[in-house]
Amino acid sequence: MRWIRQRLLRALGFAFALSPLVAGAQASAPSSTPAPAQAPPTPVQTAPGQAAPSAAVPVHASPRFAVVIDAAHGGTDTGARLSDHLLEKDLVLNLSVRLRSTLSAHGIYVVTTRESDSTIPAQGRAEAANHVGAAACITLHATSSGNGVHLFTSSLTQIPMTRFLPWDTAQGAYADQSLRLSAELNSAMIHAEIPVTLGKTALQPLDSFTCPAVTAEVAPLHETGRMLQLSDQEYQDRLVAALAAAVEQWQRDWRLP
Repeated sequence: MRWIRQRLLRALGFAFALSPLVAGAQASAPSSTPAPAQAPPTPVQTAPGQAAPSAAVPVHASPRFAVVIDAAHGGTDTGARLSDHLLEKDLVLNLSVRLRSTLSAHGIYVVTTRESDSTIPAQGRAEAANHVGAAACITLHATSSGNGVHLFTSSLTQIPMTRFLPWDTAQGAYADQSLRLSAELNSAMIHAEIPVTLGKTALQPLDSFTCPAVTAEVAPLHETGRMLQLSDQEYQDRLVAALAAAVEQWQRDWRLP
């Protein structure tokens, strides 16, 4: 009987030694029950990072059509004084919020770099935009001089697409696509009877965006017999409608060669 007891205890001790390993295997094993489907996330503001960027930025591909709207300036960076009662940072934020609402109502996923009067460095804006893997990035500026809308693409020339792109010149891999996006915006503005001036510039965060990207600088509208200021509600309505129409057309064209 004694040797039977010893063998039984040894057997039980072996089982106890195994039990944590078995329990661990069960915890790490994937469940056979499929996870419930999740609804797509609603458009929210992406919080920008504050850490210094690496020398290269990884390219993120997104299977869905997403748009980043970057309202320039904000917080202590007021931008231009457009009138006695209107600052550039406030106007572009208002246009950004209205454009986001319009696009979201049409089922387009939108991320904004800011939705409040906050100071966000160019680096943080680029990090937030690049994290999305967007199909289009539109930065909004405003000026009290000129007429209509000034559309700028990066002055960088096209470079080959690689998995990691130099941070300061990442936009070069999207130079040709950005010109196509600018053409869509140009067509929409002309249709809305808003004159357009096209140009290229070296500008941050534009040069660090890893998406087709355009900077749109809005100016007062000079029409026959009248001038619409940037504070004019009718003019703002036309601007937002034209920008939204361009993005919707881009949604149909962006994957074309």
